[in-house]
This record gives sequence, structure tokens and C-alpha cells, in this order.
Amino acid sequence: MAGRLLLAAQDERPRGRTPIAQRPLKGAAGGSGVAILAIFGPTASGKSAVAEAIAERIPAELVSADSMQVYRGLPILTNQDAGARLVGIWPLDRQGTVGDYQRLAHAAIDEIAAAGRTPVVVGGSGLWFQAALTDVQLPADAPPEARQRWERLYDRRGAATAHGLLERRDPRAAVRIHPNDRKRVVRALELWQAGRTLVPERPRLWTAEVRLPTLVVGLETSRETLATRIRARAEAMFEQGVENEVRSAGEVAPQVLGLDAVRTLPRAEAIAELERATLRFAAYQRKWMRRIPGIVMIDAERPAGEVADAILEWLLPRSARTCSSR
Repeated sequence: MAGRLLLAAQDERPRGRTPIAQRPLKGAAGGSGVAILAIFGPTASGKSAVAEAIAERIPAELVSADSMQVYRGLPILTNQDAGARLVGIWPLDRQGTVGDYQRLAHAAIDEIAAAGRTPVVVGGSGLWFQAALTDVQLPADAPPEARQRWERLYDRRGAATAHGLLERRDPRAAVRIHPNDRKRVVRALELWQAGRTLVPERPRLWTAEVRLPTLVVGLETSRETLATRIRARAEAMFEQGVENEVRSAGEVAPQVLGLDAVRTLPRAEAIAELERATLRFAAYQRKWMRRIPGIVMIDAERPAGEVADAILEWLLPRSARTCSSR
């Protein structure tokens, strides 16, 4: 019933919001014409559990599109899914870029599809999600010496000085970047030096077509449900030992949500700050999700298995729905 209701709702979408790709592909997703399933949703919407439930129902493999889960050493804080590809692949001192990730994601997706399985791209990091699915052109990587120059400036002269320089050189980027976000301040200065910017004058989403026929699904959850889940997740992280995890990571670490709070604040304050920061991030993700053209919104306020079944109503013809596992 839920799948049929969602189908009817999708038929009523405004014109112009057509599915993101409909070109047929032999052998894809049981003959549906879809090669890739992509699941986007805010933090705590249940993306990983739903993706795992799908992989229990059809031959599929998960590919993470998360800018924080790519780093190893913080599995609790970043809520890593050990069963997905591109999770925990970089050390904490690696300054990875979206371009680096894009190359790895395309290779992983192509390998899974070539083996006759459905790649399930799962993420909540907007640009990374887009990079996995499209050939969108990303700023070229800066030469190592350029990055090292700006890193030295940031480390020796401080965040305020580096950010002040960015304000003079690229004001639009400076407005969008916090001075303490070392990685993005350095990246913005790199791009300015190369004559580009981290914040284009007319930002647009999904400016490139998908590489393969793709069904993009968004997990719809209420603000109240997300708030409850985020609160429970923050408390669970501390019960699981996130404080020891962060101490073991040392001072060299990427920009990870909640890292500074866990590192510097007493437990009760750290939980409260982690909860607030995650709620803000989830609100941003919800806005981003609604701007993806052709996205199919699925009610995610139910068990993961039921959500997976609703998604498969879209993905597969009825005759192809099986219970084969990975």
C-alpha cells in the first residue's frame, strides 16, 4: 500500500521534476532500467539501516558518500558503516578532496555494476553524493607545495590571520567558512591562488547528468523524529567510548562534526553541543535534499525493512523482487 501511495504522489509532482535518469540498461536492478540506487537523507534518518536492508533483499553493495566517514580512527563519532565501501580509507592527517573521492567512487560503482550487482550510494554530504553519481567538474587539486604554503601560514600565524587574508582575497568564500575550519580555509586560499573560488557566484546543484541510470531516493523524517534520534545517538556515542576515541586520534584530525566539543568540553556540555551541531547540520541536509531534481521521497518513520520494501517498489519490477542476500 505504501509503495502505491508513493507512486501516486510522485505522479503528481510539478512538471520539470522528472526522474534523474531513465535510460534503460540491460541487467540492471532486475531489468528495471536503473543501474544505481542512491539514498540521501539527513543525519539519523536511518540511511545505513535502510541500505543494509536493501542489500539483504537484492544483490547489492553499499558505497558511502560521506565526507567524514572516509577517515579512519573515528568510527564512533562518524557513525561508520563497516559494510560499505569508501569508509575509513584515509588516515586522519590526509587532506582528501572531493575530486579524490570522486575517482574512487566511480571506480567502486563501476566494479559493483560490472559484477552484476546494484551499487547503493548512501550519503548525507551533498557535494560528495553528487560527485559519486555524476561527472561534475571539480576544482583541480592544488600542487602539494601550494597547500603546504597555506597550511604553514595557518599553523604559524593562526586561524584569524589566515581567515583575514581570505576575507581580503575571496570575501564570498570567507563569509561561508569559519576561521577554525582549517581544511576549508586552506582549500579556499589554494583556489584563490589558482584563480578560482570555493563558492561560485551562481551556485547550482546537479549541473551534470548522472553517469548511469539512477534512482535517487530521499528519506523523509519529521524534525521531531530527527531530534529524538539525534539526542539518543549523541548519548550512545559517549556510552560507546567516543571520548577515548577522540583522545587516541590526537591533535591531527579532519573537520569532523562534534570533534572539538568532545575533545574540549565536559561530558554533559559536549553531549548538548554535539546534539545542537548535529541538528543544525540535519536542517541543512534537509534543505539540500529537496533541491535534488527528480528525487523520490520515501516516508522513513517506520522500520528500516519497510522503508527498503517501499524503495524496491520503485526500483524493481514485481517479478524481480527476490530475497537473495549479498
